[in-house]
Amino acid sequence: MDLLAKLNEKIESLIQKYEKVQEENAKLNTELANLKQELEEKESELLECKEQMALKEIELEEVLAKIESILGK
Repeated sequence: MDLLAKLNEKIESLIQKYEKVQEENAKLNTELANLKQELEEKESELLECKEQMALKEIELEEVLAKIESILGK
């Protein structure tokens, strides 16, 4: 095999590797975008849960105040 053929073979190999890396990069970018979306959804869900907990805590404080009021009379 002459030098030019070896060089062409190396170039083709590098091109194939580059294309493979590009495909993998695209897949990883898609996966990252999906994970970011999932994280946003989970953060929104967590915020909603925190708000519900705060409301429940207020309700519990009101119930406790009523119980203390009844027991205090």
